[in-house]
Amino acid sequence: MPEWTKSSAPRTRIGFLLFDRFSNLCLANCIEPLRAANSLGVSTVFEWTVLSLDGAPTRSSSDIEMIAKSAVSQMAKVDYLFVLASYGHEAHDTPRTRRQLRDAVRHTNRVVGLDTGPWLLASAGLLDGKRATVHWDVLDAFTERFLAVEAERAHVLTDGNVITCAGAMSALGLTLDLIAQHLGMSARLDVEALFLQGDPPVGGGRATQVTDPLVRKGLQLMRDTIENPISVQQLAQRLSCQPRTLDRRFRARLGAPPGKVYRHLRLAAARKFIEDSTLGVAEIAVRCGYDSPAAMTRAIRRQYGTTPRELRRH
Repeated sequence: MPEWTKSSAPRTRIGFLLFDRFSNLCLANCIEPLRAANSLGVSTVFEWTVLSLDGAPTRSSSDIEMIAKSAVSQMAKVDYLFVLASYGHEAHDTPRTRRQLRDAVRHTNRVVGLDTGPWLLASAGLLDGKRATVHWDVLDAFTERFLAVEAERAHVLTDGNVITCAGAMSALGLTLDLIAQHLGMSARLDVEALFLQGDPPVGGGRATQVTDPLVRKGLQLMRDTIENPISVQQLAQRLSCQPRTLDRRFRARLGAPPGKVYRHLRLAAARKFIEDSTLGVAEIAVRCGYDSPAAMTRAIRRQYGTTPRELRRH
């Protein structure tokens, strides 16, 4: 069963090793959810560093220059090393690249291949005997070349300490899952809501859907009724299921009962209003289904350990 919240989350260090002509969308679909997760918490959990093979700047496929903090050979130990290559991956597949990748994995707990990054990992022998995926445009060539790899047409695959991802659209789902692993499903839902209801990455919605149709419909109904909350029994009635069925499915998929998830969504909406609007506390309380500003303030203090005034000030 997934965990709804984590009582404590240690600092997680991530290195992004970029190769020229990398997909800027793929990189953004990783970094932006991590940034959002940091902004929603009381402390910075995720920190990241941009790397290149030689420490020189790299350019994306859209000709955006990215300054590297250091060469990968000078990388400090990280929890995750994301290897991102997109176009021109075969030109990057050199003895030097293979050697540096083999050295780099000794300084990370997990390695993540993004887009055509898995091609470079496979060429370095780092995927031998593992299940892996790659951008589907090169999957057939990948399968023919790397016979020691169990190549599959999938969005994301995890095998031991290696994660491979098919491309930009799948990168968002991968990062949301990473957030859930480190911060719990409640943080994943909060970040997901920012992208799906705020400013979503192009095409990103498909990768973030909750797979259980009942839970997915339940979450949408909760979001639609934040201003006028209904009971769990009414939720179940509208979803044409028994309350105990709804409870079981929410616990299995999200690690929390529907009532707890519902309260969390209302408080997350209240926090967004407080931080991103000039509405008064009384108006926000009404919009989030609270009987009074005092009731909402108490709920926010229990949830976030602070007050609406402090949230707005920071």
